[in-house]
Amino acid sequence: MRYTAFYASPMGKIGLSADEHGALTGLWFVGQKYAPLPGQNDEGGTPPPVLQKAARWLDAYFAGENPPIDFPLAPQGSAFQREVWALLQAIPYGKTVTYGQLAKQLQARRGGAIVAAQAVGGAVGRNKIALIIPCHRVVGAHGALTGYAGGIARKAQLLQMEQAGEAGV
Repeated sequence: MRYTAFYASPMGKIGLSADEHGALTGLWFVGQKYAPLPGQNDEGGTPPPVLQKAARWLDAYFAGENPPIDFPLAPQGSAFQREVWALLQAIPYGKTVTYGQLAKQLQARRGGAIVAAQAVGGAVGRNKIALIIPCHRVVGAHGALTGYAGGIARKAQLLQMEQAGEAGV
């Protein structure tokens, strides 16, 4: 069973989804690339509290804070995608890394096996829990803003918001 809810953010409507175990499985800007199709909500039952917790997290995040993630996440994807998404979660608030840097981190973890930055980019782009698994913090070589399923303009806004929030810490 899947539960969905929507959140009105300053950057557009955000969809949230959770599984029957109470873990967050999705967070996306409505209409973004790779967003779940409308009408995929299972009806019935009580929505899990994680949807309200995620909404409170979004309230704090859009207020310029770096809120803790105190609820379970259940990202769904291949083993490689989940490995990349774990690296994304280690990117500090207000900071960025390049696709190439992530590829080198994976290469080191895998005992030197070459990992292409393009493969990393594919996994980053299919992140189903945006913002919380911060794919917007990944940039191209030399800091170029590339490849954000929610749109490059939103990516720029998110990074600018985080840098402003970081300065206040």
